[in-house]
Amino acid sequence: MGKTRCGWVTNDPDYLAYHDHEWGVPCFDRQRLFEMLCLEGQQAGLSWITVLKKREAYRRAFFQFEPEKVAQISSETMNTLLQSSELIRNKLKIGSIINNAQALLAMEAAGEDFVDLIWQTVEYQPIVQSYEDYRLAPVSSPQAITLYKALKKRGFKFIGPVICHAYMQACGLIIDHQVNCFKYSETNNSL
Repeated sequence: MGKTRCGWVTNDPDYLAYHDHEWGVPCFDRQRLFEMLCLEGQQAGLSWITVLKKREAYRRAFFQFEPEKVAQISSETMNTLLQSSELIRNKLKIGSIINNAQALLAMEAAGEDFVDLIWQTVEYQPIVQSYEDYRLAPVSSPQAITLYKALKKRGFKFIGPVICHAYMQACGLIIDHQVNCFKYSETNNSL
């Protein structure tokens, strides 16, 4: 018999791997946190599987989401990226990745730590929630609103409260695995 997973997971191998090894796992890695913030912004109006299927192309196009390199992408290169069928061809979304790299570097130049900014919204401790059904979990939270306001103040784009909440779930700041999901007890036992 297979493992019980959250109800939103399909049988797609990429989705299974993402759920089983990434989603809801606390992340403190600067580059990965930046990548996920950018990818969550790309998802706006789309399904996560659409972005997940394009993630490797995004990694290639955006230097594995190394902020120092992404911030240097020229408008000419951006126009080339907008022609790629491997990416979501939305000028505002593609532009937000470059903008967010610049915003991240600006805040760090001002003495602020990106990872600290993200994790201080949950006081450096994941919030564990208990839902029988993933559809009962909220799509935003006070912490997501706090994160959104902090990021917006620093010039980040495509980071609304719903995007921030999904980001916090993905990066393990908010643990929203269903209580019957095998990752619920596995994750909680590791905290």
